[in-house]
Amino acid sequence: MATNNEIKNIFLSASIPLPERDPQYIETADIIAIRDAVIAFVTTVLPYHRIIWGGHPSITPLIYYVMLKLDLNIQKHVTLYQSKLFEKFFPEDNNKFNNVILTDNIENDREKSLLHMRKRMFSENKFAAAVFIGGMEGIEIEYNMFKEYHPNALLLPIASTGAATKKLYDEVFPDDMKNERFLKDYGYMSLFQKLLIDKISLVGT
Repeated sequence: MATNNEIKNIFLSASIPLPERDPQYIETADIIAIRDAVIAFVTTVLPYHRIIWGGHPSITPLIYYVMLKLDLNIQKHVTLYQSKLFEKFFPEDNNKFNNVILTDNIENDREKSLLHMRKRMFSENKFAAAVFIGGMEGIEIEYNMFKEYHPNALLLPIASTGAATKKLYDEVFPDDMKNERFLKDYGYMSLFQKLLIDKISLVGT
């Protein structure tokens, strides 16, 4: 396991699209790929670096599942941000993490509360990289905000998972940063090792 001085923060933006929401996301979503990518990402990253994410009920249980499977004392390697607006709907797995940061409910308004949470998440931490998997409109918002706060960080949109991340890859992600592996490689463990872990080990944060 990495020493404290070597631990780098990696932002995870991921969710499984809901059928009742915007069809542009669910139509291209690969639910199995989303779950596989999240599990592979956490398995690859967690022993060495810190994962920071805004808790989503479809993703937080997967992260906890991997923590149990790894059987390592790695609570310091995870930080979960949640808005108090959604307190009634927090998944039970939230209680199993030591580092949960609750952000203010702003005027009982969903958009304002999420914006506040994201601003805190991106301003309070220094990130080496961000990984985007599946998702809906929140992925697009977090991609743009993350780039604004951390313009030099590594970006990995895993387009093979479809949904908002595929849309980002096709429409927004710079051509000179595109990689066929993002689009077609379902061997996520080796993808994250090669394009994330190996790369951030070569640069400082």
